[in-house]
Amino acid sequence: MLDFWTGNQSLPIYGFFIRAVIIYLYIFTIVKILGQRSMGSIDPLDFIFGVVIGDILGEPLTDGELPLTGPFAAAATIGCIHLSLSFIALKTPRFRRVIENEPLIIMKHGMILHEQLKKSKVTLESLLMGLRLNNVSDLTEVDYAIIEMNGQISVIKKDQYNPVTLNDLKQEKASSGYPKILIEDGMLVMRNIEKITTVEHVKEILHKKGYTYRDIFMMSMNEAGQVYISPKKSATNHV
Repeated sequence: MLDFWTGNQSLPIYGFFIRAVIIYLYIFTIVKILGQRSMGSIDPLDFIFGVVIGDILGEPLTDGELPLTGPFAAAATIGCIHLSLSFIALKTPRFRRVIENEPLIIMKHGMILHEQLKKSKVTLESLLMGLRLNNVSDLTEVDYAIIEMNGQISVIKKDQYNPVTLNDLKQEKASSGYPKILIEDGMLVMRNIEKITTVEHVKEILHKKGYTYRDIFMMSMNEAGQVYISPKKSATNHV
């Protein structure tokens, strides 16, 4: 009666149908528990999870002798490990840099950075394809090109090639460049701060708006000095 679960050398065809439905619903449940992150981006952690889960739960679909209890327990264990690593990476920026690739700049101010291309294992043809997919056919329009953590190429165009807004018509803008994260989840990102400003300047900006750096979820600054600040929900001061 429960051959579809315990396995049988002569498992009937309907048993495989039942297994397929159960395994599909089980994987669907695991993905829903893990959240959209596992579906929306394919980084090394998600890739490993997908391959291992597929291997564990794929074999019982073709081998009717295997019971489902072992694969289900193994898949649940892998799901818990994946969820735990994702949570730790969310709360610990240093650990996140170990398991997730940081964005890598491969074009800066319109110049192709050859060493960065080699480091990211990206060919010139792949770079050009990525630019075309971002509606860039003229390389002189590019200010920055970045290899994101999911392997895709994103592009920041020079300001003169961006759509004109009413604000642009009133004043001439300096090149905004590539924004760097200065504060992440209440912690100063010193390696970025030292490149474009100082800790004192960051604290001064926050003080004028009624914040301390511990109140901030994210703060970024581009090369034109334009600042974006997103406070934590728990922050008490708002401007």
